[in-house]
Amino acid sequence: MSRPQTIDELDDQLSRPDPKVLAALEACPGNVAVLGAGGKMGFHTARMLQRSLDQLGRRDRVVAVSRFTFARSRDPFERCGIETIRADLTDAGQVTSLPDAANVFFLAGVKFGTSNDVELLHRFNGLMPRLVAERFGDSRIVALSTGCVYSFASPESGGSTEQSETDPPGDYAKSCLQRERAFVDGSKNLGTPCSLVRLNYSVELRYGVLVDIAMQVFAGQPVSVETPFVNVIWQRDAISQIVQCLPCAESPPFIVNITGPETLSVRDLAERFGKRFGKRVAFTGQEAETCWLSNSTLARGRFGDPPMDVDRMIDWIAEWIEDGGETLGKPTKFHVRDGKY
Repeated sequence: MSRPQTIDELDDQLSRPDPKVLAALEACPGNVAVLGAGGKMGFHTARMLQRSLDQLGRRDRVVAVSRFTFARSRDPFERCGIETIRADLTDAGQVTSLPDAANVFFLAGVKFGTSNDVELLHRFNGLMPRLVAERFGDSRIVALSTGCVYSFASPESGGSTEQSETDPPGDYAKSCLQRERAFVDGSKNLGTPCSLVRLNYSVELRYGVLVDIAMQVFAGQPVSVETPFVNVIWQRDAISQIVQCLPCAESPPFIVNITGPETLSVRDLAERFGKRFGKRVAFTGQEAETCWLSNSTLARGRFGDPPMDVDRMIDWIAEWIEDGGETLGKPTKFHVRDGKY
């Protein structure tokens, strides 16, 4: 598998379904709604679902729902024949008016710029999922959460498991627990089969922890090691596992960590990019003894190991940056430890 050279090639690679994705959708008939489709993973998720249905010969439709603040943000979906609906999912009336879908992927929420706006966090990460859980109580739901709901773990622990303590720092992470609670309550009260996906961290050529580190090294900027270790997973592999969570949905919800199998040293990653770019690497901050880390043993047992390894991710991202490839300009702020994004 060669590195994508253009955005179109990247979009194609990130949305390419595999046999496990096809099998998961084959087990779940009916239309599919992707809510919050305007975010970083929304287009590739919707397109993978549409390509899968096409390959299966299904006439079920995929509907991408988002605020689509900019008209052009709908263009990639519509070029691929994916229906789009503009809707504010915090508005009860607009949520009620959405078309029925047997299968729902919930990707919506807010994170950055919310550290001083508790009301905004509650509206998007607390109220909105409750509206969705009630509206789609008769559907099968896969809802994205985050590994940030866990307490910090030591690198030696192998990361938090699905049974680990959830007492995270910061209002954002606590609001993500509200989001999970909304779907747990909806699943228990309405019998809705649901999967909760705790993702930690998705990476592609234009965005993610590895891109953040690579761009800092390439620009000669110091790399923070305050958060000394991370987990990452290639975005296509993450979406594949997210789709495979659809037939796993149950009541109470099936909860799963989705990330890569390795605990990666930020210092080592920076040095590897430095060697690749021929640049001296500078560091800043004091390495903490703990950080947000997730254990993906359950996911790997269900779905297998992610095909994309870290070495290839590093090579592809380094080449992309050296070639002047476009990035999304959205730093992950993975080094932040107080939860204030």
